[in-house]
Amino acid sequence: MTTHDIVERLKSKFNTDAILVVNEKTAQPIIQIPANLLLDICQFLHEDELLYFDFMACLTGIDNGPEKGTMEVIYHLTSIPYQRNLILKVMLPRQIDGKQPSIPSVSSIWKTADWHEREAFDLIGIHFENHPDLRRILLPKDWEGHPLQKDYEEQDSYHGIKVKY
Repeated sequence: MTTHDIVERLKSKFNTDAILVVNEKTAQPIIQIPANLLLDICQFLHEDELLYFDFMACLTGIDNGPEKGTMEVIYHLTSIPYQRNLILKVMLPRQIDGKQPSIPSVSSIWKTADWHEREAFDLIGIHFENHPDLRRILLPKDWEGHPLQKDYEEQDSYHGIKVKY
């Protein structure tokens, strides 16, 4: 099944033209999907017997900065039995009414998403709705801000320890 076939199957199933091929000439083709369909599309990709993406290898959060006003969540999926890879890309507004971006958790579909989502939450500030344990994973729970945001300003100190050098 080609990337084009996968996209057409998704467009037909979800009755939308908002699913776009970003790049199909790479070893891992990239498809951009709307954030509001993320959970349904992921469930379908996992359960459909012609697709069966049974493994989420990686999830990455990207802050495109205040100038662009967007963030991205990138999902690297693999169908082990069909030896097929796919990247899903979801664009989010950087902030909505002063709140950090939010997207549904896919940890109910792929257990590997649990820690990846926590890392994106911790470092970028993306909130994953219905995550079973969304809390910081690398930084202390009382750390201020999200260090991989483009406009992050470091604290001068943390509990009396100098942070900036």
